[in-house]
Formats: sequence, structure tokens, C-alpha cells
Amino acid sequence: MMQISDSYNQKNSLFNAMSRFIGAVNNMDQTVMVPSLLRDVPLEDGEDLKVPETAPSTNAYFQPDGDMYSSYILLKSIRNDMEWGVLGGDGRPKVEAEVKRAEAEDDDDLEKQFHFHLNGLHAVLSKLTLKANTLTNRYKEEIGCRN
Repeated sequence: MMQISDSYNQKNSLFNAMSRFIGAVNNMDQTVMVPSLLRDVPLEDGEDLKVPETAPSTNAYFQPDGDMYSSYILLKSIRNDMEWGVLGGDGRPKVEAEVKRAEAEDDDDLEKQFHFHLNGLHAVLSKLTLKANTLTNRYKEEIGCRN
């Protein structure tokens, strides 16, 4: 019984969610040989790209009037930020300012804050992974490859 719950927990770990996202973007990047073909190709209005109305902070990632090229660039940018860190204009990580701001906030319930942000990050990574996979499949359809 312990092995089944360990397997379930590993599947839902943040590390695995990050690995799935980075793998999906790497696959997308290897599949899309001519990114300029994605310009002016509208995103499908399928269920897989819609954002729930309860998540207004993620709407920037899923612009309904965007094209596949802007999504391609966005996904690659997010992958690079995850792999190399987020840099500010002066070359220092933006994280330093966030850490200083967080230290100034009330630290009463750090565990609750951690779980809230962990769940949010996991949900966003799942949506981005789905978006990368969808973009890859749409590109294959556009060029006539049905693998």
C-alpha cells in the first residue's frame, strides 16, 4: 500500500510537474522547426486552452486573441526562467526583492502560505504543459505531419 501512495505523491510532486513542463517545451522546440509559420495562426478555442474564470491572475498566459507564435515565445521564455532564474534589468535576480518584501510581511502561517503557492504553481505548470503539448500538436497539423 505504501508503494501506491508514494507513486501517486511522486506523480504530483512539484519537481515532476516542472520536469513534465520542461520536457513538453523541449519537445515543442524540437518539433517546431520553422517558428515563423506560427505567426498569425490563431489559437483554437478548445477546452484545453481555456482558463477558469476563478483564476484572473493567469489570464496573461492565455491570451484569447493571441497567435500560436506568441504562445511559443511565451512558453520558451517561461522554460528559460525556470532553468536559469528570473533576471531583472540590472542582471540581479528579481527574487531578491520578493524575498525582502516577504520577510517584511507577517510570518504567522508560513506553512499555509507555502501550500497555497505550491498548489498554485502546480496548477499553472499543468496548464502550461498542456498548452505546450497542444501547440506542438497544432503545429504538426499545420505542416501536415500526423504522428
